[in-house]
Amino acid sequence: MKSYPIWTNVQACNYKSSKSFGSLETSVQDIYVGSSRTNSHHLVQIKTTKRLIDGLLHFRFSYDGNIVKEIKFCPKTKKRIE
Repeated sequence: MKSYPIWTNVQACNYKSSKSFGSLETSVQDIYVGSSRTNSHHLVQIKTTKRLIDGLLHFRFSYDGNIVKEIKFCPKTKKRIE
């Protein structure tokens, strides 16, 4: 299995077990609601990104463009920066 810096684990009532997938730099999930595939409306966009900024890895979680949480790592030591 390939190593991904962004990993998403999805749990839903219609799966017997969790489903998961990895991403290298960006993961975007658009969530729609409604009565069917053809009658659905966009509810929210969830995005997780990994960027190298000023020598640090920045992981950001946002919904509809609003950053909710961010953590930083030193790429050399692999340790989280508080």
